[in-house]
Amino acid sequence: MSRVRTGLERLMEDPPAWLKGRRLGLLCNPASVDRRFRHARDLLGFRFPGALRALFSPQHGFHAEKQDNMIESADMTDPVLGLPVFSLYGDTRVPRPEMFSGIDVLLVDLQDAGTRVYTFIYTLSYCMETARECGKPVLILDRPNPVGGLAVEGNLLDPACRSFVGRFPMPMRHGLTIAELARLFNTRFGIGCDLHMLPMAGWRRAMMFEDTGLPWVAPSPNLPTPAAAMVYPGQVLWEGTNVSEGRGTTQPFELFGAPFFDLSRMVPEFEQAPIDGAVLRPVVFEPTANKWRGRCCAGFQIHVTAPRRYAPYAATLRLLQAAIRLHPHEFAWRPPPYEYEYEKLPIDLLIGDASIRQRLEGQEPINAISASWHSAVEEFSAMSREHHLYP
Repeated sequence: MSRVRTGLERLMEDPPAWLKGRRLGLLCNPASVDRRFRHARDLLGFRFPGALRALFSPQHGFHAEKQDNMIESADMTDPVLGLPVFSLYGDTRVPRPEMFSGIDVLLVDLQDAGTRVYTFIYTLSYCMETARECGKPVLILDRPNPVGGLAVEGNLLDPACRSFVGRFPMPMRHGLTIAELARLFNTRFGIGCDLHMLPMAGWRRAMMFEDTGLPWVAPSPNLPTPAAAMVYPGQVLWEGTNVSEGRGTTQPFELFGAPFFDLSRMVPEFEQAPIDGAVLRPVVFEPTANKWRGRCCAGFQIHVTAPRRYAPYAATLRLLQAAIRLHPHEFAWRPPPYEYEYEKLPIDLLIGDASIRQRLEGQEPINAISASWHSAVEEFSAMSREHHLYP
């Protein structure tokens, strides 16, 4: 197994000379650890005594304790170092300039999910904008894209569907690391902050997370394993429906279903035309929280057997379309609000294009829908290669 060293580990080994004497802020959460599970704030406190002055937390809170969307976390004091922790998913999602007043440099060490709708990357983008306004540099400590850096999949975001789960025109599975995304945001999308990065050592684009030799710490409560992260670029779409995406179970996003699912009709459909790279195993589960809490749900667990063949977004579009067709009276789109958008349908924000929802409803073949964004994805891939840090 390859040994990948994260940006955090490289910072500890050989910190840039320009950091000396600077007051540091750190955007982080519980997944901000080295391979020995030591947290970034503790490592920085040891490597730069007295330099760390403020901490910042993304959605789900500093301890990643908040389970669901639109559950805010408050500012707090870090019980370990006694530092202020500014929540960037509380009364504001955009850091205020005064939050940066006590620091000279913002360090960012977040584990991204490789998916357009994962909000950590937009917290990063807002931090970059505030840093630009305050004239303060940002240093990204890079981490792996858990679903690899080769596959790019899905339609680009329609600007009409912009929200906190989609700021920029990117495909659902973008194929970039968080440092590469920061470069893209900074140049192509015009943020223009003083951006620096510490790339990983040993990471290659074809790697899935299991190939890295790094430990997985859940970046948010419902991505407990790399297997959950692998299906997330598609399975997150169930959040926009009345079908459970497995929240409230031990296998969120791998499990999905509803009390009204008729497996006698769904199973034959996917036996005749299986999902490439995965097996759908029929299950019954009972969520302890969220949708259908306390109700038995019939559904499936997705077992990814060939991750390099499995296309999570196209797979879930197929599943969604089948649920619409086979349960026309029971299936429903979830109503607003969703991620602070109070008018648009959550599914449109998640898919990023209302017309694709309409095409799903019209039972247009998934291959035809996928073909419609092929050229845009090719253009995005070519453009994003300009920001690659790894072969």
